[in-house]
Amino acid sequence: MDEYFGYFLEKMGPPIQKRHVPPSSVKRFRGKLPDQLLAYWEEHGWCGYADGLFWTVDPQEYEPVLEAWIGETPFVENDAYHLIARSAFGELYFWGERTGESLRLFAPGSYCLPIESVFEEDELELGVRAFFSIRDREENDFAEMFVPALEKLGHLKHDEMYGFAPALALGGPSTLKNLTKVKAVEHLVILSQLAPLEVMTTPPT
Repeated sequence: MDEYFGYFLEKMGPPIQKRHVPPSSVKRFRGKLPDQLLAYWEEHGWCGYADGLFWTVDPQEYEPVLEAWIGETPFVENDAYHLIARSAFGELYFWGERTGESLRLFAPGSYCLPIESVFEEDELELGVRAFFSIRDREENDFAEMFVPALEKLGHLKHDEMYGFAPALALGGPSTLKNLTKVKAVEHLVILSQLAPLEVMTTPPT
């Protein structure tokens, strides 16, 4: 384990719901995603961190989510993206084959934030290390609701997330009593159909 991922674990805690990454998946994404990310997969698997607040995921499993949200946007004309991680509430982390960490999307709010990538092209291996080392709990903890949601609804499985019912896009309030456990891929695809995606230049406050 390198120091970057070690620092990530210091902040986010040990993995939960770990799933072994088969060699076929590593082979599928070899040359598309950085070798360092594939090495993390092989060593740590796809799993949750911070009690399930942050998840590394199988990009192939989340292709329907990627297609639903950005499949018909200019983003896919600029780079080939893969969804590599998500939060318990639907913060989605996209990785560009050329531009690395250059796009994040918050599905419940139907907005995305293009990121000026610091690491591109031949620096993507370092970019992956940086991606994990800068992650923290606060950026993924929507309205500081994770601990209350965990206490009320229990731990998430690898294919689950916390979703609002009714959805925020339909006017539902962002309150704990409106949170429920939902299947992540299915829910994220549904959310993409409820409101147009807004491209933001700065993170919302």
